[in-house]
Amino acid sequence: MQIGELGLAFGLSAVIGLEREIRQKSAGLRTHALVGVAAALIVLVSKYGFSDVLVKNQIVLDPSRVAAQIVSGIGFLGAGLIFVRRDAVRGLTTAATVWLTAGVGMACGAGLPLLALTVSGMYFIVMLALTPLSRRLPLARNAPSTVRVTYEDGRGVLRRVLQACTNRGFQVAEMNVEEELEPERTSVGSATLLPERDANLRRGRVTVLLTVYRGRSLPELVTELTEIDGVESVNAGDVNATAE
Repeated sequence: MQIGELGLAFGLSAVIGLEREIRQKSAGLRTHALVGVAAALIVLVSKYGFSDVLVKNQIVLDPSRVAAQIVSGIGFLGAGLIFVRRDAVRGLTTAATVWLTAGVGMACGAGLPLLALTVSGMYFIVMLALTPLSRRLPLARNAPSTVRVTYEDGRGVLRRVLQACTNRGFQVAEMNVEEELEPERTSVGSATLLPERDANLRRGRVTVLLTVYRGRSLPELVTELTEIDGVESVNAGDVNATAE
């Protein structure tokens, strides 16, 4: 019986992890399979592992206390998957998936296969059906979005990028510029020498991160920016979007 419950936990957790693996997330097939099986094992141990020390009306154990500790422990694991970079939160969905996988494993270990199967099915409904739907929802006019543009320096590209944002009705709330400088190499005979002074560096690519809001259409803005001569790449999304 316990082996069957462990096997169900492994199968459902692996299927959930496979979807994460296909999306190339930080926690993939192996992580989710291990989390689900471990959660089921801990619940099974709490249910059956202490039967030899139980004495009627004298020693009574509460298996639910162990299950509660699983929830707390998975919270620390999920927190390690979440990180913030330049005000953009990443990994929330992956962390939530690990938490859900632990719950599926716990349900299997507790002898509730119907609940485990139902929640697993709901997970795929959320990821496969609700994700495309959420991308089609219109953004609130006050919702900030990020636009990351990489372009060749020295060609007046930034001015045209800002002009395009203005023409599309976007207001630029914040702008961070990252310059990628490339050293100018000097050849002497068969040797290549690097300059010793920063003044001899020549400019290379520049990446600018814009925080914009109140625009008409973010996809149309991205399309227009990619057509600007000198622009190499454009990435856009909600300012708190997860890298799911």
